[in-house]
Amino acid sequence: MEKTFHIVLHEPRIPSNTGNIIRLSANLGCPLHLIEPLGFELEEKKLRRAGLDYHDLASVNLHTDFFAFQKKYENRRVFAVTTRGKTRYDKVTYQPGDILLFGSETSGLPDLVRGAIADE
Repeated sequence: MEKTFHIVLHEPRIPSNTGNIIRLSANLGCPLHLIEPLGFELEEKKLRRAGLDYHDLASVNLHTDFFAFQKKYENRRVFAVTTRGKTRYDKVTYQPGDILLFGSETSGLPDLVRGAIADE
């Protein structure tokens, strides 16, 4: 049984932000999933700098698109972290294995992705 949640970045664009999330993921022991396309290369200097020395301690998984990710992790609760949500993050009773989904820094989550998780 899982003891933690999953962090998912949908089409991240800013390497230093992703590097910071890699560091957070490593410290929390949460798997990090990156949904392509990315706005940078994984070996980019800014990404490595922001992640400090945590890259080897983090579990980072790449997925070709959201639906490939969703298929692999079906039957999990997905929480879209967005300004358009109806439920505040602190009003949810989280469970191990839950997925926290963050949209791109520049455009958020596409309607298609939000629609795919609306019933979850």
